Amino acid sequence: MTGVRNLGILAHVDAGKTTVTERILYVTGTTHKRGEVHDGTTVTDFDSQERDRGITIFAAAVSCAWDGHRINLIDTPGHVDFSDEVARSLRVLDGAIAVFDAVAGVEPQSESVWRQADRYGVPRIAFVNKLDRAGADLDSAVESIRQRLHPAPLVVQLPIGVEDGFTGVVDLLRMRALVWADGRDTAEEGPVPEALREEARRRRRLLEEAVAELHPVALEEFCAESTVSAQTLAGALRDLTRTGDGVVVLCGSAYRNRGIEPLLDAVSAYLPSPLDVPAVRGTWDDAEQERAADPQAPFAALAFKVNATATGRLTYLRVYSGTIRKGETVWDSGTRRTERIGRILRVQADRHAQLDQAVAGDIVAVVGLKSARAGSTLCAPGAPLVLEPPVTADPVVSVAVEARTSTETGRLVSALARLVEEDPSLVVRTDPETGQTVLSGMGELHLEVAVEKIRRSQGLDVRVGRPQVAYRETVVRGVAGLVYRHVKQDGGAGQFAHVVLDVEPLESAVAGAARDDGGGGSTDDSTDGSTDSSVGSATGFEFRSDVVGGRVPQEYVRAVEAGCRDALAEGPLGGHPVVGLRVVLTDGATHPKDSSELAFRTAGRLALREALRAAAMVLLEPVVEVTVTASDDTVGGVLGDLAARRGRVSGSTARAGAVLVTATVPLAELFGYATRLRSRTQGRGVFTTRPAGYAPAPGPAPGGTPAR
Repeated sequence: MTGVRNLGILAHVDAGKTTVTERILYVTGTTHKRGEVHDGTTVTDFDSQERDRGITIFAAAVSCAWDGHRINLIDTPGHVDFSDEVARSLRVLDGAIAVFDAVAGVEPQSESVWRQADRYGVPRIAFVNKLDRAGADLDSAVESIRQRLHPAPLVVQLPIGVEDGFTGVVDLLRMRALVWADGRDTAEEGPVPEALREEARRRRRLLEEAVAELHPVALEEFCAESTVSAQTLAGALRDLTRTGDGVVVLCGSAYRNRGIEPLLDAVSAYLPSPLDVPAVRGTWDDAEQERAADPQAPFAALAFKVNATATGRLTYLRVYSGTIRKGETVWDSGTRRTERIGRILRVQADRHAQLDQAVAGDIVAVVGLKSARAGSTLCAPGAPLVLEPPVTADPVVSVAVEARTSTETGRLVSALARLVEEDPSLVVRTDPETGQTVLSGMGELHLEVAVEKIRRSQGLDVRVGRPQVAYRETVVRGVAGLVYRHVKQDGGAGQFAHVVLDVEPLESAVAGAARDDGGGGSTDDSTDGSTDSSVGSATGFEFRSDVVGGRVPQEYVRAVEAGCRDALAEGPLGGHPVVGLRVVLTDGATHPKDSSELAFRTAGRLALREALRAAAMVLLEPVVEVTVTASDDTVGGVLGDLAARRGRVSGSTARAGAVLVTATVPLAELFGYATRLRSRTQGRGVFTTRPAGYAPAPGPAPGGTPAR
C-alpha cells in the first residue's frame, strides 16, 4: 500500500482540473490520445450534459500508474452548485492537487474547496496552471494563495519563458531545467539556462529559508551548513505537506502538456499513501474504535457515491481496512442488514475492469448492493463499525416538478427517487398545501441538471415551476417569563406539565448561518451558493435550564428541549425553520402521577410556538457575494442592475482593461441573472458567487416592529 495514492483534483470552475486529469492519463499511458474539454472527448467528463455544458458536474474516478505507484484519481466539479459532490469525494481521499489559474490566482470556489479539504484534513499540493496565457504570473498566483488561503506556499519550480513563450520549468531542488519542445510529449532535461541561473539560485535560497523556518531537521542543517541539501529538502517537503504546515507549489500548462511529469513525481514524493494517514476512527455501541490500513484486519469501507447505470447499480467504496472478495457477504451497519458483493470493479470513468478482490487503501466500485447509500458503512459481519459519513448541506433552492400527463406520474416518482439515491444533496417532498412535488437542491444549475437528467434518461416530459429559495425566521426581540401549562385528561393516566420560558435572540445567528465549506463560482450559466443554519445547529439554537430546587427533573428538562427543537421546524411568519434563538427554562412544576416525558415534550413544543407568536420575528433570506467581471464601458449598467436587485456593492478593482465588482445580493434576486448580464455587457461579462449567509429580508416584522 505504500505505492498507492488516493487523490482528487480540486479547483474553481475553468481552472483546468479536467485537462490536468486528462494529461495525467495521457502521460501515464492510460490513454493514447489527449482528451479535450472543448471537443467533448475527455475521459472523465463522459456524461452528455458535461460535454454539452463544458463543465464537470459529477465526480469521476480513474486509475493510472506512475513510477511504480498506483494512483486512484477523482476529478471533482468546480461549480458552486456541486460542492457537495466535492465534499463526498474529499471524505475518502488521502491527498489532493489544488489547481489554480495563473492569471486569476485564487478564485471563490478555489477558496471554498480549500476550506473543505481543511475540514477533512486532506494534504494538498498546488499546481499553478495556464502559465502560457496572456497575463499569467506565477508570483501573483502564489501571493494570492498566501493571502487568501493562509498556508505557507513552498515554490519548488521557476518558469522558463513567460506567457506564450513558456517552454519549461527549473527544478529548484535538483537545480536542473525541464523543457518541453514543440511537438514533444516528454521533457528534455538539461542545465539551468544561463539567463536564469542567478534567479534560480535566489529562489532556491528562499525555498531553503522557508523550509528551515518550518522543519527542525532542515533548520539544523541550514544553521550548520548555511544550506539545505536536496535530499533533506525533499524529506522536509514531504513532512510539511502531510502535516499541512506547508504547500508545495508547482507550475505548468496542462493544455500544452507541460509540467505534468514533475507534478506526478511530486504526487509520489509528497502526498501520503494509505499507510501514512492516521487509522480510520469509527464507533459501535457508543465505543470508539480504530481500524488500521491492514489487509488482514476486519473489513471496513465507506460508500461515497451511488450511480445507477444501464448495467446495474454501482456503489463506490473506499476500503479502509481488510480485504473483500466478490461473492462475499458484508454488513451494512446503518440499515443493520447483510449485503452480497456481486462484482468488484476498477473504475475508469465510464469503463470498468473486473477485480477478484479489493484491499485496504483501494477505491473501487461494487455491484450487487441493494440498500447502501452514500455515507453507508460496510464492514465484516463479525466486526461491526460505523464510520463518520460525509456532511450533506441543506438545500437552498426549490422548484415544483410534475409530469405532463397523469399516466407518467408514477415514472416521475421513480425517477426522482433514483436521483435522490444518487445525490443526497437533492431533496424531494410533497407540499402539504398544494400537493405539488417539490425538488430542492443547491442551486439553479443543480436543479436544471437534475431535471434534464430525468428527461434524457427516462424520456419524460417534465414541467418545472419557478425556483424558490430557502428562507429562515429568527427572533429580534424575545419574551420573558412565558408561562405554559399543559393539562390533558381523557380517561386513565393524564398529562400534566408546567413550564416557564425565556426566549431571546442569539447575536451571532445571522453571521453564523454562513457555510464555510460551500462557496463557489460560475461563469455565465447559473449562480447561487449554499448556506447552513440548520435547526438545532450550534449557531442556530441554544437551550439552557435555570431551574433550581429540582422543580423539574432532569429527564423532563431534556424532554422540554426536545419539544422546543420540534417547534423550530416551522416559524410563525411563513412556516420556515427558525434559527438564532436561545431558550431558557426558568421554572416549572410536575404532577406526581400525570407528569411524563411526553407531557413535557408537548409542553415545550407548544410553549415555544406561543412564545414565537408573541416575540418580534424577522424573515431571513439567503444572500451571496457576487463578483462580476465587466469591461470599463459596461460597468455602469452592471452597477445599476445590481442595485435594482437589492445588491450592496462592497468594492471594485481594475484589472487588465476590466473591472471586478463585488456585491452582496439576495439569492432570490439572482435567478436569470446570467442572461441579464450577457445583455448588459454584450456577452462579455461573467460572474462568480459564494455564500454570504442569511440577511434580514425587507418588510416589517409582525406587530409593526421594523425588521432590523
